[in-house]
Amino acid sequence: MKKVGVVLLIVLILLFSFLSFRWIKHRMDYAISDAVFVRAEVMTNLSFEVSGQVLELYKDMGDRVKKGELLGKLDRRDYELQVDMLRAKIEALRSQREGLLVQLERVSKKNSLNLSISQKSLEELSTRERALQSQLREIDLLIEQARRDKERLENLLREGLVPLKRFEEAKTNYETLLQRRKVLEESLKEVSITGEKLRDNVGLARAELLSTEELRKQVDSLSAEIGALEKQLQKAELDLSRSELRAPFDGVIAKRFVSSRDIVRAGQPIYSLVDESSYYVEVLLEETKLKGVRVGALAIVRLDAYPDKVFEGTVEDISPASAATFALVPRDVSAGEFTKVVQRVPVKIRLKGTEGALLRVGMGGRVEIKRQ
Repeated sequence: MKKVGVVLLIVLILLFSFLSFRWIKHRMDYAISDAVFVRAEVMTNLSFEVSGQVLELYKDMGDRVKKGELLGKLDRRDYELQVDMLRAKIEALRSQREGLLVQLERVSKKNSLNLSISQKSLEELSTRERALQSQLREIDLLIEQARRDKERLENLLREGLVPLKRFEEAKTNYETLLQRRKVLEESLKEVSITGEKLRDNVGLARAELLSTEELRKQVDSLSAEIGALEKQLQKAELDLSRSELRAPFDGVIAKRFVSSRDIVRAGQPIYSLVDESSYYVEVLLEETKLKGVRVGALAIVRLDAYPDKVFEGTVEDISPASAATFALVPRDVSAGEFTKVVQRVPVKIRLKGTEGALLRVGMGGRVEIKRQ
């Protein structure tokens, strides 16, 4: 019996040594951590971009959705009314502008034609006036010469040196020239009167053209107002479309924050949506265990939710900074007070195959990373 006890003791010591060796070797071959959390790269809160009362919500927690699928909508009546009012106002202003454009084209053509005719007639009249003035200056010279000839022949007639007929011819020529001068003066006077009327017509035509400028300004003002209203209409139509909430990507509803008939503001969370294909496992690995941990290393994951299941994955990324670096309240060591604490470095693990569908954000577990 004593020998059996000794043998049993030796066997137990050997078994313990073997198990201890296996445990130590396993610890040397694998970096092990219980600081494990399931995360999602694509997880976002969905919200309406406008405020209003929730009319319908079509999905609930756990429902799977497709990209572009309608998830909910607000009461659209106020937004529809705003769009209808802006459209009606724009249409009325466009009709008003069209009427002014027709009037502007008609008046502009008429006034331009009147101004052109008046200006051309005035130019022709000015040419005639200059011709009459030139003729008047010429005939004044002829009259002066005829007057002198008449006076000279009259003196010679008294002395009996020229016949009476020659004197009478000179006198008749002088009187004829005076009569022609009178006709020219009358013509010049008529031209002057006509010129004044034409200048008045030109001034009136120019004034009427100024009125077309006023019409053009009204058209420009209406165009500017229509442009501003069209921008408002674009925003109103955009707000109308934003009264519907659609899924931005394929995923599963993680949470619903509101209920139908609730009043919500723009940006208020309505759903939390998770992309199941973006699940990964994050390990906060102690800095003392980083030796041999490389990107691509094998990772064995056991989750508390599935105690009998082993997940396999690979190290996809190792953070270049410790988790404490991004803490909201970092440690203050400026006063010289320092307590050494083992830092943890985030390590990202991507599971193989389709096993990620079993994951849920926030799950915990245990990870063993094969050292390389």
